[in-house]
Amino acid sequence: MLLSSVLLASCEDSDTLAEQRLAGGLATFGTSHLVRFDMPVTSLSAQQKADFYAGRALAHQPWVTAPASTSARDGLGPLFNARSCLGCHIEGGRGTLPTDDSEPVFTAFVRLSIPGESIESGSVPEPTYGHQVQTQATGLKSQLGLPTGPGDLRAEADLRVIWEETPFKYPDNTVVTLGRPRIDLRDIAYGPMHPETLFSLRQAPAMFGVGLIEAIRQSDIDRFADPKDLNQDGISGRVNQVWSVSDGAISYGRFGWKANRPDIETTVAAAFADDIGISNTLFPVQPCTEAQPLCLKQPTGNNQDGVELPDDLLSLTVEFLRHTGVPAARLSKDHKVGEQLFHSVGCQQCHQPSFVTSDDAPTVHLAGQKIWPYSDFLLHDMGDGLADNRPDYAASGNEWRTAPLWGIGLQKNTGKTLSLLHDGRARSVEEAIIWHGGEALRSRNAFVELDKQDRQQLIDFVEAL
Repeated sequence: MLLSSVLLASCEDSDTLAEQRLAGGLATFGTSHLVRFDMPVTSLSAQQKADFYAGRALAHQPWVTAPASTSARDGLGPLFNARSCLGCHIEGGRGTLPTDDSEPVFTAFVRLSIPGESIESGSVPEPTYGHQVQTQATGLKSQLGLPTGPGDLRAEADLRVIWEETPFKYPDNTVVTLGRPRIDLRDIAYGPMHPETLFSLRQAPAMFGVGLIEAIRQSDIDRFADPKDLNQDGISGRVNQVWSVSDGAISYGRFGWKANRPDIETTVAAAFADDIGISNTLFPVQPCTEAQPLCLKQPTGNNQDGVELPDDLLSLTVEFLRHTGVPAARLSKDHKVGEQLFHSVGCQQCHQPSFVTSDDAPTVHLAGQKIWPYSDFLLHDMGDGLADNRPDYAASGNEWRTAPLWGIGLQKNTGKTLSLLHDGRARSVEEAIIWHGGEALRSRNAFVELDKQDRQQLIDFVEAL
């Protein structure tokens, strides 16, 4: 009987491990030779694959200044942060920050607002610079890096980061250096900002698996919410309440660092408008304010509908993202102890391991799939150390959405340094854990109290997800 029990337990562990490796269910792709994250799932039909690759090409190809001979891809800017979607989301993965202030920042941006509330935008824009600092402009001199004059269109600022280093000592005297990037806005072009301006550095997150995240039932996310901490476990996750442009009503937030976007379409359309300066039917306004008259006078790439991105191209980009798969987890039996430690210190209270997607998702590989994102997609107070002090809809300045952990360690395999948390400050999983505070402080302290070998086993497990 004892032998039978051992064999049964071994079989169950093997079955669970095989299931966990399929992090995205049928939407999982192999990682043995992974050099990019914008990969399709293998079960797409021929037509779906054609649409996927057309959307991926659209996300990769740079937009150009209007007017241009390629009328389908002109309308860049006039103010912008990147020329393409994948200009920030490197090969579909995360952005990275420069190691010092000698280089400008290209895969992160600064969100702006002033105190107050706005039902539709979630925050009140800074009067001169709007909701976001655009670090590039379509003026010829700006693009060539030449000195600009009063008649030349200028980027709003040059964004750099200055790293502040702080040592952290474990009880066993092991020392880890924590980094914090401080925003350094140089050559601010259109005058001083409002004296009460709130700033938030946001790094480009990974884009893969968003179709599966969208396919999770809202009721399944809601069951983990406990805004008043009624069970008194110290965890009080809650759902952000955001404006849905397509519905014209308040909806549930699920995407973005503060869960400030309700769906993939809104996320993509907002990125086109804010990051690339490409207007569309959901966000038809150029990223220029009334304090920037030269920007407002620039030619557009508008089509007969009065926008620069036709709905069919927006849909192609949305479908590309929706059908981007998830890299397979690289878990083995060697990670079992690390997984147990992950649970024993309480990481799973916010980083919920799995969900089953809705049966009525758009396509078969998204529907009814058991997936392993390791997130509850809720807002949590992460403490003063991670706070940007900038509200975003119902999210406070201390709250952030639980980031999914799937594929987190693979960025190192593609030749990119890890750049974790909302502002890219954590250069390792270990640093990211140590930065946790607020609702996660108890789990963070439990991790800190582990011996060095156990800490490494927990980290190895997370990096294998």
